[in-house]
This record gives sequence, structure tokens and C-alpha cells, in this order.
Amino acid sequence: MSRQVPTRRRELQHWRNGARSIVGLDEVGRGPLAGPVVTAAVSLPLDRRPAWLSELRDSKQLSARQRELLAPQIREGSLQWALGWVHATELDEIGMTAALRLACRRALEQLPAAPDVVIADGRDDLRLAVRTEMVVKGDASVASIAAASIIAKTARDAWMISLDEQYPGYGFARHKGYGSPGHLRALEQLGPCPEHRRSFAPVAALSQQRFALDAAAS
Repeated sequence: MSRQVPTRRRELQHWRNGARSIVGLDEVGRGPLAGPVVTAAVSLPLDRRPAWLSELRDSKQLSARQRELLAPQIREGSLQWALGWVHATELDEIGMTAALRLACRRALEQLPAAPDVVIADGRDDLRLAVRTEMVVKGDASVASIAAASIIAKTARDAWMISLDEQYPGYGFARHKGYGSPGHLRALEQLGPCPEHRRSFAPVAALSQQRFALDAAAS
């Protein structure tokens, strides 16, 4: 089965309806046990067709190498782009839904120019102060969302690789914070580090277990 190719059909429709700044929005990092939620906002040129446009796919459909090659081309060839970050401690305080909305707002606030329309992946109510169109599986069908997914994914992966040096032993560079068997074994052996999401059940359970063992030993 061939993979779906994202198009600019939705962006061009908004352009024909009078919008002049149209931004695709996507997040990465909703499911990991550690690290930030990262949202990218990307506005693609609609009056020309960059060579890399035909290579856009949902970031999950690309290899790490393909994403690393595409990301700088997207950043250079976009009209504007920005990232929004919510780190683990803040996510634990406000919860995932609020963290996702906050990361989206932060990405939009970092843009040089406010968008007229945002096209975002998923079906969540992002509560943005701008006209927003939600598209289920938009990262596979909408070019600007696919571009945003690549920018967000490569930025978060780079952050997790840097955390691997700061907190050795967890394997962050390999699993990027997701709950792989190796990550869970490291959690059992080392306990959570400051980048772990203590509101997530596997981390919370291990934290409580270690607390109980420490209390019993004291």
C-alpha cells in the first residue's frame, strides 16, 4: 500500500478565502515517560513549490536520516516557523491536555507574524486565539502539518540525545523517552531523573516503590 502524500490543498483553500498567513501545527512527545512536549508551527510558501515539498511525509513515516535531511530545508524554505516547549515538571503540574495547549500557544507566540489561520493535527480543542481547523491524521494529508511534524520531531530528538549525556544510563538517545523495555529496566535500577514525568503511571509507581523501600530501610 502506498503512503499518503501530504498536499497544500487546505492551505490553498484558505488562501483563496482571503487568509494570507496560514500555519500548520503539530506536536510530538505526548506519550513518552520523560522529556518535553514540543509543538512546531510552520508556514509554507504557496506561490512557489520548493523542491523538498514532494518529500514531505508524516514524520513517523520517515527514517531519522530522512528527517534530519528535510528539517533544515523546511526551516530555510518556510515563510516562518517556531517551536513551543513544555517540559516534564510543568507537564506534571498542569496535565497533558493543558500542556499540549500551552505548547501550541508558545509556538504561535514565537512566530514573527501572527497567523490568520492555523491548521492543526488531531481533534483536540486547542483553545487558540486564532481561527483553527483541526484535521484528523493531518500530518499525513496536510503539507504544512507534515512539515511541522518533522520540525518538532527533530527538535525533540536532539533534546533527548542531549539528555542522554546529562543523565547517562537511561538510554534517552535510543528510545527518546518512550517506555521501551530497556527504559523501564533503567527506571527500575536507577529510579526517575528530573526529566521523568512523575504524573505518568509507570514512573509514579516506581517512584512510590522506591520511596517505600527507602522508608523501610531508614
